[in-house]
Amino acid sequence: MSGTPSSPAPRGWCPGALRPMESGDGLIVRLRPRGGAFTTPALRVIADLAARYGNGQIDLTRRANLQLRGLRDADLPALWEALSATGLLDESAEAESVRNVMVSPLAGLAPDEIADPRPVARALENRLTSDERLWSLPGKFGFSVDGGGAFSIANERADIRLQVVTKKGETTMALGLDRLEGVDWVASTTVDQAATMASAAAHLFLEMRRTAPQSGEARRLRDLAEADYLILRTRVASVLPTLACPPLTTSPDRSLGILERNGAAFALAMAVPFGRIEAGQLHRLATEETRLGIPQVRLSPWRTLYAPLIDHGAGDALAAMAAEAGFILDAADPLLAIDACPGAPGCGRTHLDTRQAARDLAPHLKRLGVFSCHISGCAKGCARSRAADLVLVGSGDGYGLNRDATAQESPRAVVPRTQLSRLRHLVETL
Repeated sequence: MSGTPSSPAPRGWCPGALRPMESGDGLIVRLRPRGGAFTTPALRVIADLAARYGNGQIDLTRRANLQLRGLRDADLPALWEALSATGLLDESAEAESVRNVMVSPLAGLAPDEIADPRPVARALENRLTSDERLWSLPGKFGFSVDGGGAFSIANERADIRLQVVTKKGETTMALGLDRLEGVDWVASTTVDQAATMASAAAHLFLEMRRTAPQSGEARRLRDLAEADYLILRTRVASVLPTLACPPLTTSPDRSLGILERNGAAFALAMAVPFGRIEAGQLHRLATEETRLGIPQVRLSPWRTLYAPLIDHGAGDALAAMAAEAGFILDAADPLLAIDACPGAPGCGRTHLDTRQAARDLAPHLKRLGVFSCHISGCAKGCARSRAADLVLVGSGDGYGLNRDATAQESPRAVVPRTQLSRLRHLVETL
């Protein structure tokens, strides 16, 4: 085994494969894809390991990773050995933690993409894992690399962003820095230098933490004191051309099923309720992909899986299997309007079954005029950071209800656990 394990991550922090996190249903192991994709053979191994050593439940995270749940300390050495043999293990827990790079899910496939950003993503991942000075970046500090087009990840937050842009017919990369009010597109760089400049900006962040007392505890770029951020921004801009025209931010295409352009299929998009996949589902997907010659699966921060398609026939066959296995291929499915945390018994912070409450409420959302719903077992609000049309938050022995709010805001009404059958009636009164 090549990886070096570390002590378990504290509850609520960022787990990894070499640094699992304790949870209510055992240990959580997070697997980060390389270049935003897992190969089909790796996918089969992940499904087998989740069933053999975990509780068979696999989560798609908002950072486009996979999480295996319900593992035990005693099984970790065998798990690590299997992951290492499949090329899914980093050299150390620190190198694994810093490799926090999100890539547009249909990079190199989407017909309207400006340019394939995967070479930049690979170069950035290599820089992060090989430069030990960057290993002190906080666990939640992240990067994004985006090729533009309908499947852009421009709306997803990352501390340092790289996005392909064109100017007078020339392809360059925009470099953006995250602030509380949104992304600050600072400069542009060549595609070849993009990974170098992103890692240089990360070094400047670490320097601010070391030398500026007001920013010593900053865990994200947006946490830097304003004066310290302006110093960092000035230093980045001093070595790069000013970005005259920031990238356009558009809503990503959330279509499901077979995706095609001009009659040609290029991917199958599959969602799962609440981002939860069972090991059996994933194993069936990998088995069918192997049969059809499909090489990989791409992950997205909106918890949809994308399978590159060879032709329309392969898409039809994979779609039929996916629907039978419980994947969602209809973007109008009401369950997709709900972000729900694992709830009990998976999380020790609540005794509420959030996902059963979500299933009970889903059929009524359209009638209630709700297009986004967040159900959280506690006020931490892990499943969604943005405001939602309807929010249910575990409170004592029931749920606090709110409209157009986040999980952290005070509820307008409370429904006891023993009266959950009245939930949708109370929602109508808000």
